[in-house]
Amino acid sequence: MNFSLIDFFSTIRHFLLSKANREFLIFIAFLALAGVFWLMLTLNETYEHEVKVAVRYVNIPKNTVLTSPSTDSVRVVVNDKGFNLLGIFLNHDNASAPVDIDFHKYAGTGGTGTVSLNDLQRLVEHHLPASSKIISMKTERLVFYYNNGERKKVPVRYHGNVTPDKLYFVADTIISPDSVTIYASQKVLDSIKYVNTEAANFSSFHDTLVASAMLQKHTGVKMVPEKVTLTFYTDILTEETVQGVPIVGINMPAGKVLRTFPSKVPVRIVTGMKHYRSLSPQDFVIAADYNTFSRNSSSKCTISLRSKPEGIMKATLEVTQVDYLIEELHP
Repeated sequence: MNFSLIDFFSTIRHFLLSKANREFLIFIAFLALAGVFWLMLTLNETYEHEVKVAVRYVNIPKNTVLTSPSTDSVRVVVNDKGFNLLGIFLNHDNASAPVDIDFHKYAGTGGTGTVSLNDLQRLVEHHLPASSKIISMKTERLVFYYNNGERKKVPVRYHGNVTPDKLYFVADTIISPDSVTIYASQKVLDSIKYVNTEAANFSSFHDTLVASAMLQKHTGVKMVPEKVTLTFYTDILTEETVQGVPIVGINMPAGKVLRTFPSKVPVRIVTGMKHYRSLSPQDFVIAADYNTFSRNSSSKCTISLRSKPEGIMKATLEVTQVDYLIEELHP
């Protein structure tokens, strides 16, 4: 072990003392020193650069709900030396030391508050280093919205496209929560009947898919919560036949009963395998309308599928006409 250490240090000593390596190390040292001087000269120059300054609203009354984000940001073009601009980037990002906007001072009437360009510039100037000069601001004013607690609950709708793998389809979609509470002015509340999720597209899956989706934002509207969980249940497409669905007569006059031959017919459906196993003939309604067949002299009446369960993608009758007779009921 001792011999190995001696050999190692001997190799290092020979590497450092060799003429070629000494010249290389001297070159690297001068190159690094030149880089430091170049960086110092560069950062000592004056530049114009756009920075993003965070703002937040403070002194909000307890009975007031801010319906716009509690934090915001403004983009400002600043003129300063490179050293100071570097400090701004390191210490004045969105996550630290935001500019405070006093709610009491800028809240107006009708649920809207406005911070003028001059006031906003003055507040940002106090936030920046003394040597920094604001050249321009990327906004004409800062607007925020609030109310006194007016709210209502509205349903959530999924917005997007879902395309599972071939031979699969989405049998059910669950949104959790299925409704959210929104805060806004009464006029805005009256105009909103539901809220959509942001566009969320999913494809190439066959198992149950669970995903999160943010809700579409509305100016001056606060939503609680701001995102929902989407669950898409898939099933395998199958084409099957439901046997023995009874035929019923509709619009029959009092004292008359419709008898059809056959009295039950099959229905051909396209649905999911899991859904098919839970179906029964009573889930379908096949009807013959007295107002239609009573005007015809034919011995057959036309039947139609009037109702089918949810989740059935396609349903057709294997028979569309049947023999019939009308029976009189005697008291």
